[in-house]
Amino acid sequence: MEISIVKIEKPETINFILGQSHFIKTVEDIHEILVSSVPGIKFGLAFCEASGACLIRWTGTDDKMIELAKKNAAAIGAGHSFIIFLGEGFFPINILKAVQNVPEVCRIFCATANPTEIVVAETDQGRGILGVIDGFSPKGTEDDEGISWRTGFLRQIGYKLGK
Repeated sequence: MEISIVKIEKPETINFILGQSHFIKTVEDIHEILVSSVPGIKFGLAFCEASGACLIRWTGTDDKMIELAKKNAAAIGAGHSFIIFLGEGFFPINILKAVQNVPEVCRIFCATANPTEIVVAETDQGRGILGVIDGFSPKGTEDDEGISWRTGFLRQIGYKLGK
């Protein structure tokens, strides 16, 4: 077995979701849930089929996000993994529960805009995702000033109400 790291390639501000599923039906079901959850959503989805033709299946509403999804799915190359790239201004928080509730979805590895590395194991049979490195290591522990910044920021961007 060999272990390697695959760096997700994307523009800095673009969010993505990386997950694992168990059935080719995932492609259409995730597409349907995304467009019905957030009207006008811009996304690209790629799914690594793990049996039969073993193709990278794909869909989406935005050509640039579709190309990102196909490129990164090919680099990861892990059976039954899927990756969704969200267009500028669309965020995982608005769709994550809907994606998790798709019956074929087994797990979500991450949902982030951070620089991300995927830890991949490869055997004679194929490749699998062992985990992800999402962003950077902590540089300290939050103090009162950090708490104030965090709570203010969440209210400023509209994710929490009040002061």
